[in-house]
Amino acid sequence: MTSSTGASSARLVARIGKPHGIRGEVTVQVHTDDPLSRLVPGAVFETEAPSGSGVPRELTLVSARLHRDIWLLGFEGIPDRTGAEGLRGTRLLLAEDDLAEVDEDDDEGWYEEDLVGLRAEGPSGALIGEVSGLHVGAAQDLLAVRLADGREALVPFVEAIVPVVDVADGRVVIDAPPGLLELAE
Repeated sequence: MTSSTGASSARLVARIGKPHGIRGEVTVQVHTDDPLSRLVPGAVFETEAPSGSGVPRELTLVSARLHRDIWLLGFEGIPDRTGAEGLRGTRLLLAEDDLAEVDEDDDEGWYEEDLVGLRAEGPSGALIGEVSGLHVGAAQDLLAVRLADGREALVPFVEAIVPVVDVADGRVVIDAPPGLLELAE
């Protein structure tokens, strides 16, 4: 993948999915805890897209709306479905400098890149596995955990089940109810 200048010091806000309608809107998988503050017209996002895709290094948001619990975004210079299709799979990034302004009052929420690779431990410190992803949902988020035996488990990312997230120490604590981790297939 190629990325715009500074993308390494940027945070993933959303990943573009399929086009919606004929006016250039796209669906997005949101990777931010506060889409109402970040997905506002005029916001400029750095992009990360496959090499040779023709996706601009930056996209300026002109519209954002919720439709059946799915965010639909429109961008400057993307007037139709064909242009929107060309954006599929593009990652929208916000520069760390921009995040500092937005996040001044935000002390909660985690980004996928903060979590992936963290050790997943039980309350006693026993190794459960490693965090392999974050699935952002309308109702709740799910941590994807690659268990020590190689299976993949989805764990509700709520404080009752994941009471500790310690990025500095490289770990999360998962206090799974009986049977939750055994459901992984």
